[in-house]
Amino acid sequence: MGIKKKLHELKLKYKDKKMAPAFNAFHTFLYTPNEVTHSGAHIRAVDDLKRTMNTVIISLIPCLIFGIFNAGYQHYAAINGFPEDFSLFRDFINWQNFQLGAITVLPLVIVSYVVGLTVEFIFAVIKGHEVEEGYLVTGMLVPLIVPIDIPLWMLSVAVVFGVVIGKEVFGGTGMNILNPALTIRAFLFFAYPTWMSGDKVWVHEAVERAGTPDAISGETILGGLAQNKDILVQTAAKGQEVAYTFSEAFYGFIPGSVGETSKLLILIGAAFLIFTKIASWRIILSGFAGAAVMGLIFNGIVDAGWIEETSKFYGLMSTPFWQHLIIGSIAFGVVFMATDPVSGSQTNKGKWIYGFLIGFISIMIRVFNPAYPEGVFLAILLMNVFAPTIDHYVVQANVKKRMKRLKVKTA
Repeated sequence: MGIKKKLHELKLKYKDKKMAPAFNAFHTFLYTPNEVTHSGAHIRAVDDLKRTMNTVIISLIPCLIFGIFNAGYQHYAAINGFPEDFSLFRDFINWQNFQLGAITVLPLVIVSYVVGLTVEFIFAVIKGHEVEEGYLVTGMLVPLIVPIDIPLWMLSVAVVFGVVIGKEVFGGTGMNILNPALTIRAFLFFAYPTWMSGDKVWVHEAVERAGTPDAISGETILGGLAQNKDILVQTAAKGQEVAYTFSEAFYGFIPGSVGETSKLLILIGAAFLIFTKIASWRIILSGFAGAAVMGLIFNGIVDAGWIEETSKFYGLMSTPFWQHLIIGSIAFGVVFMATDPVSGSQTNKGKWIYGFLIGFISIMIRVFNPAYPEGVFLAILLMNVFAPTIDHYVVQANVKKRMKRLKVKTA
């Protein structure tokens, strides 16, 4: 209580000062604001925006921890070969993997938060308003959706661009029309495409300097399928150059961005967000449905013989529709990014349409862009732009229905 009283005294001291927004941000991080509503038609609950953001971060922490272990695992497996008798605690959850993963992943998290929150504080002080909490989630999402070996200066530039152009120019948290984390991802994709291709297995820089890069290069699942290779198999055969099984793809023991690999943990995070009523189950369910429908359409084209096996699109087109859901970033994007309440659709019917089109377009981009076979972030950004239009027509349709009912009653 003494600490809280002291902080309150400092808040009163700096109330009219220039740095008041920055101080208030720290003061309200753990404590409820002193000015709260006591009467009137207000919804009173124990949660607020900051604690809602923290709930999303909690759902992302398992993906972050798994990604740290997986970074070390992919590094040593690429050098020494994947173990034939894989043991979770012996080969994956060990100090060696965690140590290497931590020294590469945690700097991404630190840079993301330090740079992003610095920009937020600067804008709060300049504008004289409270520091907004929206970047708490964005700061965690960004390290999970970028390649692990991306230079930190490059990430810093992208974060500044994403916060300023993707959010602040629209008025800040709650006013942005694009998902800030995906705006950062898009900037990296178009500004530094060679770093975002994701066509190689990550190995620590120190090993590359040792002069053995040829022995440690490899492909991701999407990269292999885009080249018509049987890289995703039911059982990996001995002597097979590169192969990942369905179970490895589902549990996450595969190369990829830090947080996207484990579909099991992503589904657990989805269940947690739905249970806490943070994320819309309609968007998640319709997103997966849209991806499955697009996959079925491509499978039908292959089964009908309308495309030759020599075509560059054949590998991903012939991939069974359900496998599209366990490879790439579509599950992570649909669960943690498409459900953004600010940039997504607001109406219930609009959420069904919005989510379905995200999944549908994601697989379409994945198949028709073999040079970069992942399209979920582009699909979500596209639908962010069209979300207000979808809601507009849904509302207008409801208005017309009610007008017709009114005319019937008054006739």
